[in-house]
Amino acid sequence: MDVHNKLMQKLGIAITSLAVEFLPLNVGDRIKTVAELSESYDTARGTIQSALKFLKEHGAITLESRGHLGTFIQNIDYIRLLELTGIKSLVGVMPLPYSKRYEGLATGIYKCLNDNGVNTNLAFMRGSNHRLKALEDGRYDFAVTSRLTADYYLENNKQIQIVKSFGDFSYVNEHIIVVSKEFKGEFQKGTRVGIDNSSIDQFMLTKIYFDEIEVEYIPLSYSQFMTAIKENKIDAAIWNLDDIEDRKDDIKFIPINRESKNIKDTEAVIIANRRNSIVPALFSRVLNVEDVKEYQKSVIDKQIMPQY
Repeated sequence: MDVHNKLMQKLGIAITSLAVEFLPLNVGDRIKTVAELSESYDTARGTIQSALKFLKEHGAITLESRGHLGTFIQNIDYIRLLELTGIKSLVGVMPLPYSKRYEGLATGIYKCLNDNGVNTNLAFMRGSNHRLKALEDGRYDFAVTSRLTADYYLENNKQIQIVKSFGDFSYVNEHIIVVSKEFKGEFQKGTRVGIDNSSIDQFMLTKIYFDEIEVEYIPLSYSQFMTAIKENKIDAAIWNLDDIEDRKDDIKFIPINRESKNIKDTEAVIIANRRNSIVPALFSRVLNVEDVKEYQKSVIDKQIMPQY
């Protein structure tokens, strides 16, 4: 590699680094001095100055010098900064959109990001553990889970961060226990209970509810529960009430007392890899929680068609 290419490579790295540095900042914020930036990124001051010049010339930032007070951001284009980080688009992963609530959430996230200039695509994957693994492997930039699942991952030192929280009933309306038609109103020793080990929500709720009963756990995929109930292969399973209401399925179920067990299973959150500084900075600018929830409500109320 010749000297010119080496210099251009160093400048490119500096431009990308500064684009990431400025994404969390607001108009009016003071930026670090050239000397501080040079030290932070172990880069020559001349390279930092050239990178700043590039960002200004390409409309990513406008800076104002205030003498001894420092240099401040006068204007900032977050979408342009994102482009200069080298990221052309984002890809997120969500639960399978089998309910209107999930479809509404997917629509809100997709529309709000794309309408604000962030080219975003969504993938869908069953099981929060599968989504976490894909996030850790770098296949996705962000993932949607419940607050219950995200808190569990944080408590178990998974390298994630919660980027956005959407409030109660944004993930599910309510979890219930579907039961067989032969259910007599009381769970007993030996009751066959379906459990999905790949879904933290379903696994934890099942363990919390049946903790003091010597039931027989039957490992199944979440999507197999209803068939297993109808075919009398299991007696009960934790399920999402939204799905039953959307299916208009004639299935017997009983409620779960969430309050007494302090269960945070109805709130949707967006998580990202803890090392990812771009997604939280960007989402704080362009992803408005109330706008997402308005889209979700409109889909649930059948006022708009899902779009994701």
